[in-house]
Amino acid sequence: MTDRPVGRDGVFERALELLECFTADEPILSAAEIAQRTGLAVSSVHRLLAKLLTAGFVDKVHPQRYAVGLRLWKVGELSPVLLELREAALPLMLRLYEATGENIQLAVLDGRTPQTGRALYIARAVGVSSSPTLTRIGGAFPLHTTGVGKALLAAQDADWLADYIRGGLAPETRFSLTTGSELVRDLERSRARGYAVTREEMSLGTASVAVAFDRVAHLPAAAIGVVTEVHRFRERELSAMVAASAHQLHALLSERFDR
Repeated sequence: MTDRPVGRDGVFERALELLECFTADEPILSAAEIAQRTGLAVSSVHRLLAKLLTAGFVDKVHPQRYAVGLRLWKVGELSPVLLELREAALPLMLRLYEATGENIQLAVLDGRTPQTGRALYIARAVGVSSSPTLTRIGGAFPLHTTGVGKALLAAQDADWLADYIRGGLAPETRFSLTTGSELVRDLERSRARGYAVTREEMSLGTASVAVAFDRVAHLPAAAIGVVTEVHRFRERELSAMVAASAHQLHALLSERFDR
């Protein structure tokens, strides 16, 4: 393998690229695996890992394997999204869970451009009777196949949405919307009724309803949603409860920050 040069100005970028190799599916990696993903020589990866180990941004969990370090987690926890938005939302989410017994999710729009836009899940409220879902805190999932993602998409303008569609609408199931015209019509219905709906579009056997609310102060726009099994999906009842929770959360944040 030809090593990519790492100059002084590029060390930070290479370190970020290295950290982004870790995923929820592969949280522990060897230097060789990181080298394969980044295109860097193993010797360069070892030098970067040594710096990140010293700083506490990665931990050695085995003589030859590494994981994201606690210091990186502590820095991430300082994000206003977590400190302020999530903490304000959790009591309302728990109340909504108690009323429904279903999965409650909170997500924000993530991505530097429309074509890289994803729904980033920042909080969940689940119980033993909740339907199993693919989503997890810190996970980013497609906007066009998830309830919270569709709610966030419905809040975007036409140019932003067109750019997102140009990036391609990959299916997650046979029920996913995969054409721009289908998605635009679906989002028009979402805007008209005030909430977004999915039926088996992210995972078979589940349905969801979600409502987005405008950003407040320095916080991002967000969406709150409920995921349930499709055979017991009560759209009218659940949509009313989710809309009420979204309205309450937006009012709470506005009172706290828009002064």
